[in-house]
Amino acid sequence: MAATGSGYWMAHGVLKGITVSQALSAEDPKSTGDGQNILLIGLDSRKDQNGDDLPWSVLKHLHAGDSDDGGYNTNTLILAHISADDKVTAFSIPRDDWVSFNGVPGYNHIKIKEAYGLTKQYVEQKMINKGVSDQKELETKGREAARAATLKAVRKLTGVPIDYFAEVNLAGFYDLAQSLGGVDVCLKHAVYDSYSGADFPAGRQTLDAEQALAFVRQRHGLENGDLDRTHRQQAFLSAVMHQLQDSGTFTDIGKLKGLMAVARKDVVLSSGWDEDQFRRMGALAGGSIEYRTLPVVRYDNINGQDVNIIDPAAIKAEVAAAFGSSSSTPSTIAESPSPSTVVDVINASSTSGLATKVARTLKHDGYTTGSVRDRVKGEPSTTTIEYAPGAESDAKEVASMLGIDPPDHPNRTLQYGHVEVIVDDNFSAPSQDESTTPSTVSGFSGSWGNWDYKSGKQTDTTEATPDQGVPIDGGGVPCVN
Repeated sequence: MAATGSGYWMAHGVLKGITVSQALSAEDPKSTGDGQNILLIGLDSRKDQNGDDLPWSVLKHLHAGDSDDGGYNTNTLILAHISADDKVTAFSIPRDDWVSFNGVPGYNHIKIKEAYGLTKQYVEQKMINKGVSDQKELETKGREAARAATLKAVRKLTGVPIDYFAEVNLAGFYDLAQSLGGVDVCLKHAVYDSYSGADFPAGRQTLDAEQALAFVRQRHGLENGDLDRTHRQQAFLSAVMHQLQDSGTFTDIGKLKGLMAVARKDVVLSSGWDEDQFRRMGALAGGSIEYRTLPVVRYDNINGQDVNIIDPAAIKAEVAAAFGSSSSTPSTIAESPSPSTVVDVINASSTSGLATKVARTLKHDGYTTGSVRDRVKGEPSTTTIEYAPGAESDAKEVASMLGIDPPDHPNRTLQYGHVEVIVDDNFSAPSQDESTTPSTVSGFSGSWGNWDYKSGKQTDTTEATPDQGVPIDGGGVPCVN
């Protein structure tokens, strides 16, 4: 009776006042069976849920600059799979993974952390151009689009659906640590970093809220740069959940109220969370969890940006093996172009071969191309996209990828399942950037090799696999770099 009453109160009392997002729609793929995939999103933002600046009383403890710094990058992305028997496997997604992206015109690859901020800015600007000036409306709709873009990017990268997500801002790490009275951590080596404020000896120690935030944010001066920061985040979560379990927070309504007070201020949840999700998230506090990091092939520099070169096929295979088949198939299908859709490309420009170049880009992104030819008399002479009934979704994806205004209605004269792309002299074709071989990386200068985050230089021209570290279990306080 007590457990049932507590669960009901948790669902209908504790959740009251928490911001709920609708970014996960009913059309998005879901896991089959009793397993669940939950994405944890950590924003490197100096603003609250409403887009207002965090108060200086908080900012001064963050060692993160003022509210003009940071933007809306997702510097923490952790995809957790909870099996039917409540065993948990959680993959951290390194923030600098170089992934394909076509949600904002002008981009075909980005760091995965940028999907949120780029989409938010793009959607808000479109609204402003249409005369929307209400800041709350801009912030709300911009963030919802940003969340949806991040979810899509993670699904596309990992090949699995996402059933629920939770988003926390930068202050949330601070507030959580403060509510716990500090967090226990363990370091293999003494560290000092003026950027994050990290200044800790080696060994096990208890950090206050300000120190805990520095612990999860440090990346300068670490042997493996951002990958070591990823391991810090995993260790932080492991330690926090261990402390919550030991203190009885999940079964003590009074303590749970204090924890949820932090959530109301700093957390956004997808719709559908109830007592079952919180009960299963409680499995994160037990020892039956393993934190892993998605594999990185090597570090490099593209267009002046430090990036992680990845193997998407290897990532999908590793995630599928860890999560099981019930969590792999639906999303892979949903994020790919429809196999029945054919894209025809017509050159209406004076540049020979432009249609062929566009077709090559489309093929690289998984589309089936049909007719690739020059314009004939009577056909449109300006850049445009049209689609036959049944191809609307792919037409809009192609429009976004090529930076062309999307069509608003089908052309019933086209063959069923076809999309027609016409490009003129004003069209600028995106570069084909496969991110996996030297000859196809857009803007790459210099030879491939080991990019040193500490020095900011390429140290040699031999391929080097970054140190992924060993998986972290949920049994206590792991020691990390």
